[in-house]
Amino acid sequence: MIAMLVTALRAALATCLLCGLLYPLAVCGLAQILVPDQANGSLDRDADGTIIGSSLIGQRWDGPEWFHGRPSATTGVDPSDATKTVPAPYNAASSTGSNLGPTSQALKDRLVADREALELARPELAGKLLPADMLTASASGLDPDISPANAFLQAPVVARARGVPTDRIDDLIRSRVTDRSLDVFGEKRVNVMALNLALRRTYPPPAPGTPPQRQGAPQ
Repeated sequence: MIAMLVTALRAALATCLLCGLLYPLAVCGLAQILVPDQANGSLDRDADGTIIGSSLIGQRWDGPEWFHGRPSATTGVDPSDATKTVPAPYNAASSTGSNLGPTSQALKDRLVADREALELARPELAGKLLPADMLTASASGLDPDISPANAFLQAPVVARARGVPTDRIDDLIRSRVTDRSLDVFGEKRVNVMALNLALRRTYPPPAPGTPPQRQGAPQ
């Protein structure tokens, strides 16, 4: 009996040592050597070293001078009632989708309202077929990427806000398009964080009071 107990304890100790310590250390060590950026969260930093986000996690971008990610259905705790939740887009502590199916009236109402708001702001898109990711949220609610079609539709707004011809913004988008993984998995995509950081470096917003640049005007 004692011999069996000792054997079992030895097996448990060896398993804990191998699977709970040596294996994780080996994997983490290899990750730091082979892919250190991804292993440390793919963090993006400002010029002074301040962390401003991760290229793996979508976040809110306010203002017409930035490209915007797809809608987010994440939630947060209701400040007035801790037993309830309220919409909190891009809440990285609560990754989730809306889980609403194609027959959901709530989903239909939201899509119709969002479409009407978009067409009100941009009449030129009225009645046009839009990329799905322009109005629908992802399963995680924190998708860091958008489709190239989505980015190109946003380009005229960004160009006007920054006083830059649209074709230059289009060229910037093309330079940031990522192909399918291994040329098989997923679709072509544009990382919103990477695109906006490149946008900030290449075309800073005009100073307050600067007249808007006419599209096609020489620079």
